Amino acid sequence: MDDADALTIGRRIRQLRTSRQMTLEALATAIERAPSQVSMIENGKREPKLTQLKAIAKALGTTLDALLATEPLDERAEMEIALERAMAGQTFQSLGIAPFRIGKSVPDDALRALLALQGEIDRLKDERSATPEEARRANVALRRLMRRQDNYFPELERAAARILQAVDHPGGPLTQRTASDIAAHLGFTLHYVPDLPQTTRSVADLRNGRLYLSSRLTAKGDPRTAVLQALSSRILGHDEPTSYAQFLRQRVETNYLTGALLIPEAHAVPFLEDAKKDRAISIEDLRDAYSVSYETAAHRFTNLATVHLGIRVHFLKVHESGTITKAYENDDVNFPTDRLGSIEGQMCCRKWTSRVVFDVDDYFNPYYQYTDTGNGTYWCTARVQSSSEGAHSVSVGVRFDDTKWFLGRDTGNRGVSPHASEVCCRRAPADLETTWRGSSWPNVATPRTLLATLPTGAFPGVDTTDVYEFLQAHAPA
Repeated sequence: MDDADALTIGRRIRQLRTSRQMTLEALATAIERAPSQVSMIENGKREPKLTQLKAIAKALGTTLDALLATEPLDERAEMEIALERAMAGQTFQSLGIAPFRIGKSVPDDALRALLALQGEIDRLKDERSATPEEARRANVALRRLMRRQDNYFPELERAAARILQAVDHPGGPLTQRTASDIAAHLGFTLHYVPDLPQTTRSVADLRNGRLYLSSRLTAKGDPRTAVLQALSSRILGHDEPTSYAQFLRQRVETNYLTGALLIPEAHAVPFLEDAKKDRAISIEDLRDAYSVSYETAAHRFTNLATVHLGIRVHFLKVHESGTITKAYENDDVNFPTDRLGSIEGQMCCRKWTSRVVFDVDDYFNPYYQYTDTGNGTYWCTARVQSSSEGAHSVSVGVRFDDTKWFLGRDTGNRGVSPHASEVCCRRAPADLETTWRGSSWPNVATPRTLLATLPTGAFPGVDTTDVYEFLQAHAPA
């Protein structure tokens, strides 16, 4: 029994005792224990042994199964239990509210009011932690952690290795069947449904061990990725996030572990070391060797490049509008940032590989470019990929000295970019500004999320009512 079980069982004992008009002293005498001990059991302060539960059941004229039943208690008992748990939780403790005994004299309305206040405080905490500024601060802190660790997390690599060993994965590309084997190993069955809530990629029914995914997955993308992303939180033992920072950290860990399962370290490192020895490192080759997307291969390369190959790198994902949506760097590249130090959300330089690639007609072959900056010369390889949110470019780059290890180093494409300079791209040339400032009025295509705070709740952007109704409809009878 855990603490919650002890609390519920204690309240059930009290409910049965009072319904039989038996005093605390009478029950204590019947089981040959002190009244104080019985009181502690009823208040959930002491976990009763099985022999004690049998004695209590006999004294109350009921069965052990009745004491351990899962049926709901009466409303008063349920409210008392909920408030007991709340008082032991983070909200009450952070406010410095000392737990108190919930006696019979405390009115039901007072219990309802306390529980409602606690719920509203939790809601406001979620809302406050999900403002755009808090999100940017959390993102900057996480990116700094990734840079300190060269975007390599050994505990996540070990978790991936343990799971792959458990399902006897031989290395190389991970098949859809192996993804299903991982689900079964974790106690889940896979269910592809047409009515998955629109705000979710998957929904896990933890009670019944069922993982729901969209039946349209196979038409839209790699079905393995959705399965592994959903299972990664279970592998890592994630709790429901209590802040946006924790939510963001869990997302990064989930994506990292998914990449480590699709491209296992033990198999991929020798592959990359051989490519470096041949001076033929290629993100395309990594992609093709493991049957993954270009973005997954690029992400995974950043995990392994510095620790195993001694190569410092940067990664960018840029929307066709020019907005940077994802970024990582440990090679001193000078990306634009806001006042908080956040790269995401800033405009990428028009001269940088990630923007230039949108103007290249050949989407079949990778695009390579050298770019001279005030901080040295960088070489990048980039590709454009489509999504429901429009086209994005994904690029990986290194300093000039490390270009010798990569295919595409002989490219003649070259650019010059101050990159983080205000006058480079974010201000129009002086002659154009003189001509048109005050004589133009664009109708801005404002992203719908720009003027709003991030959606509130433990899982930002998820409609929990929709999810709960979905689970209720699909739960096994």
